[in-house]
Amino acid sequence: MNYLPLIFAFLLTIFLTLTAVKFFPKLGLLDDPKKYGLRRKPIPYFGGIAIFFAFVITVFAFLPLSREVLALLVGTILLTTVSFLDDAFRISPPLRLFFQIVAAGILVIGGVGITHITNPLGGVFDLTSIDWNLGNWWGSEYHFTLLADLFTVLWVLLLVNSLNWLDGVAGLSSGIAGLAALVIFFLAAREGFHYFDQRAVIVLAGILAGCALGFTVFNFPPPRILLGDSGSMLLGFVLAALAIFSGGKVATAALVLGFPLLDAVWVILRRVLSGKSPFQGDYGHLHHRLLASGLSERKTVGVIYLLSITFGGIALFIDDSFGKLLALGALFAVMLFVGWRLKNAELKI
Repeated sequence: MNYLPLIFAFLLTIFLTLTAVKFFPKLGLLDDPKKYGLRRKPIPYFGGIAIFFAFVITVFAFLPLSREVLALLVGTILLTTVSFLDDAFRISPPLRLFFQIVAAGILVIGGVGITHITNPLGGVFDLTSIDWNLGNWWGSEYHFTLLADLFTVLWVLLLVNSLNWLDGVAGLSSGIAGLAALVIFFLAAREGFHYFDQRAVIVLAGILAGCALGFTVFNFPPPRILLGDSGSMLLGFVLAALAIFSGGKVATAALVLGFPLLDAVWVILRRVLSGKSPFQGDYGHLHHRLLASGLSERKTVGVIYLLSITFGGIALFIDDSFGKLLALGALFAVMLFVGWRLKNAELKI
């Protein structure tokens, strides 16, 4: 197993983040704690820039530019740029969603998509039944596969926003993304486990794990630098691509990322049922409720890390799709129970 891309990305991210911590204050790239009623000094913001450059540089250093990798890089560049502008100037939610859809569409055009979903009860759900051949362009054949492409775009949107919403406590998004990337890294490296060539997935997952964990060193509470939308959305986008890069390991990814995914679904439903926009931010996420119950930021992050490690381990050692579904159901039950116990907890900001 080649750990060099992971180690290189980890060390490069540490170097770039240290540089950001030193120079961002001089450039005015700081957060505004008064905006959220926080009584502390401003902290360097836009930390996603360090992750972005570390990720792109390491990909160029260790991977050939295949059609799929190029699509991933173009989508990452677009989404990170838009998210950076959103951090700096605030882009409207519909426009932000539009660019997320465009980035997901770039993945689809690049040949990264979900063609089938394993049925936990046996067999598979084929998503390629409605398919139009668009011809050969620039040496590659392109298809429009309605169900597969639609599912891929929705999957990317869910992951991108889940990781973004998880960034309500320092260290959560980067740490969870790092742990998830590690699980995908070890899964992809298992011999005889896949029908597809996993070499690119192994390298990409290792790179993402190195970038995310390297940043978490500085982002863990109390943080020396904050991630920003540019970082959280980048992490969600690359994780979404990794889950489908090699034939659609959606069940595995859903289990590894069970906490942010289920939290996102719960928050969307709660907002819609309350007559609010699903993109209207609030402090009703489970990590906010844990903070409101009296847990410190470190303990809150630690509890969620523990959940993610537990279910990441299940994803590694249980091959049966039905077993993974039961584990995901158990995680959902745990989150429902905790949410019910903390239903009256409200974070005061």
